Amino acid sequence: MTRWRLRRASSEDAPAVALVAGASFLGTFAGILDGADIVAHVMRNSSAAKFAAWSDAPDSIVTIAEHPDGGAPVGYTLMTMPDFPIATGRDDIELRRIYTLTIAQGTGLGTRLMTQAIDDARALGKTRLLLGVLGRNTHARRFYERRGFTVAGRRQYQVGNMLCDDVIYAMSI
Repeated sequence: MTRWRLRRASSEDAPAVALVAGASFLGTFAGILDGADIVAHVMRNSSAAKFAAWSDAPDSIVTIAEHPDGGAPVGYTLMTMPDFPIATGRDDIELRRIYTLTIAQGTGLGTRLMTQAIDDARALGKTRLLLGVLGRNTHARRFYERRGFTVAGRRQYQVGNMLCDDVIYAMSI
């Protein structure tokens, strides 16, 4: 069993987190979304500057997962204030992103990242964790449902020319 290292990321870690964000988004959505749209989306939404700002924001938490041999970044989570078209309150937090690179998939890292996110949300005094996932991503949806998330709504968003349908999940914590 690999002993992945998890730690709260700082703005100095932003380039490493952005690298994992781009690679994991590409790996997840290649063959589903247009390649040029993926690149544009990652450049706009997963830049090192964005991760630095999230790392410094008092209402956001970025966690980085590192390989135990050499410390290469292999996964991350991002929690922020919710941004969904459903009713939310001050006791809610959004797990905006949870990703691992292929090398870490199936090793339990995703579960460790989720557990850390729940612990961090509770430490902030939050009582409900929300997240959005592409509706047709059945693998991810099963992962969330096994952990007790239930459907709380839906949303649509654009990635390039493609309109994506997300399922919004919620879980009391």
